[in-house]
Amino acid sequence: MIRELADKVAIVTGAGRNIGRAIALTLADGGASVLVNARTNHAEADAVVREIEALGGRAIAHLGDVADADSVRAMAAAAMQRFGRIDILVNNAALRRERPFAEMDHAAWREILDVTLDGAFHCVKACLPALRQSGAGTIVNIGGLSAHTGARNRAHVVTAKAGIVGLTRALAHDLADDGITVNCVVPGLIGTPRAKEPAHHLTHQTITGVKGRPEDVASAVRYLCGPGARYINGQAIHANGGAYLGV
Repeated sequence: MIRELADKVAIVTGAGRNIGRAIALTLADGGASVLVNARTNHAEADAVVREIEALGGRAIAHLGDVADADSVRAMAAAAMQRFGRIDILVNNAALRRERPFAEMDHAAWREILDVTLDGAFHCVKACLPALRQSGAGTIVNIGGLSAHTGARNRAHVVTAKAGIVGLTRALAHDLADDGITVNCVVPGLIGTPRAKEPAHHLTHQTITGVKGRPEDVASAVRYLCGPGARYINGQAIHANGGAYLGV
């Protein structure tokens, strides 16, 4: 078994389900100890922890809203208290609503940006001292296909996810001297349980016609967190089955 992340500690936000859960499990499979963050659902976070522990890994659950700076600082402190270090931060937490722009008020706009974009800001700020001490710190931000293709009724989501790409590129420059790499993995057309299929999924198609799995995204994240990816920095890497062929 390859344990390239042995002795590393990761924080994965929004890790109670779907892509976040797959990322937490995959990093743990690589040997990392994982703080599993969820916003309010303790049962989901605890279930992921139990899955990791059943496979011989170490994990803790921590509830906290990434839009709240105090909550994020408490999350980073919990990871340090339990594991003594933070080497990997995966900013996965996000909200994805659909509403026509003409019907969107400022509160609806801010709700998305507060979690997706401001949340990533708060998490990096809280974890930065520990990431600097790591010697091989890694930040992976989770983007979104619609940030690159555009989408109807998603001005707030598209803007927030496009901002995540911009933040990735800026932080890659700002944190390079600290030995921290910053990249973005952009999922597209991933089959996850949803109350309603996003409208933009109906206008795009993968090359094979098959949707991806959360594990396909998680594998890309794991690679970026490992020793073989230290020369990859400031990149937006798409995991979308060819639904979008960007440069």
